[in-house]
Amino acid sequence: MVLQKEIQLRPYSRGYHIITDEVLSKVPEIKGYTGILQVFIKHTSASLTINENADPSVRTDFENHFNRVHPENAPYYEHTYEGADDMPAHLKTATLGTSVSIPINNGRPLLGTWQGIYLGEHRNRGGARSLVITFIGE
Repeated sequence: MVLQKEIQLRPYSRGYHIITDEVLSKVPEIKGYTGILQVFIKHTSASLTINENADPSVRTDFENHFNRVHPENAPYYEHTYEGADDMPAHLKTATLGTSVSIPINNGRPLLGTWQGIYLGEHRNRGGARSLVITFIGE
């Protein structure tokens, strides 16, 4: 079985958000199948990663850390015409990545106990985000 669909996420505020349930709810067709689920974000200023899904302070620490590593208004940025948050958003996306892959067994993700899919929204007003979800399995 190969399944691919594009979905829209609602706009999220700047920061890191757990979207595991939202993503999985969009692919009920994988119930009973085993394979790989790949999730790709079609944007250069938002990212996907897998990390801690229980303690919200981890998401706050992510935001604080990446804001220090990739600060707004750095004097060496040339790409500034889309706002102070734009170039740092591109750098955060390049650092974290635009896709995650998750093994699926009998329709269930084989994530660790404390793992979830994060959307990293790196813009102050990023808007709705498009994801491509691809499942390959049997």
